Amino acid sequence: MVTPLSNRPVLGRAIRPILALVTVTTVGIIGYVLLAGVGLMEATFWLVDLTSVELHFQDHDGPERATKAFAVAVRIGVILSSLWIGETVLSAAFGGQITEELKHMQTERRIDDLSDHVIICGYGIFGRTLAAQLREDGHDVVVIEFDQAEFDRIGDETLAIRGDARREDVLERANVAAAAAIVGAIDDSNTNIQIAITMSQFSPNLQVIVRVGDEMYESVARRAGADEVVIPEVLSGDTVSEWL
Repeated sequence: MVTPLSNRPVLGRAIRPILALVTVTTVGIIGYVLLAGVGLMEATFWLVDLTSVELHFQDHDGPERATKAFAVAVRIGVILSSLWIGETVLSAAFGGQITEELKHMQTERRIDDLSDHVIICGYGIFGRTLAAQLREDGHDVVVIEFDQAEFDRIGDETLAIRGDARREDVLERANVAAAAAIVGAIDDSNTNIQIAITMSQFSPNLQVIVRVGDEMYESVARRAGADEVVIPEVLSGDTVSEWL
């Protein structure tokens, strides 16, 4: 599964210093080839051993002074970009981002290994109640929550990913292809109906359960592709869990 950079904060921050290092080394190799007329392998070796530049011009003619000045500039660029990478990684480590990213990676690996699990979109009161009941009944549960504050309140016992459940890439991260059912449990009828529409196009064989806030939305949700429609005032999370 390919995960967007937005879900890899350490990698996202390190991209710029890594590109800087790659650029400096590339420019250095090409510069040595053009200035001194050496091959690519020898020019690459010069990046790490400046004494080779001195030895080269003992036996060859050419722009020795310009090449040596260029070599110093390249070495400074390599050192600075390497320090930039190190500072980025250390900053992320002390800021807890590496630990957090490793946790996300572990979560996604566990989700990838699931099958016949239930995806719950939204972790409000209804979503939390349903997730607890499903876990008690022995079901594997994956929660999708968009709101950062709500996401941060999800306990370690619940597999969860942050994102918009209407997006196909987010559903793929939840391993929707192997899921048994998906529940639109968000406190917004229109959003849950949009999830049903997405699932009818993306995974038509998946059982889709949609929460709506009023009976007037029930027919709309069913036309959108919902197999079951839940009105919390009428049905409890315990009843919904019996369908799964």
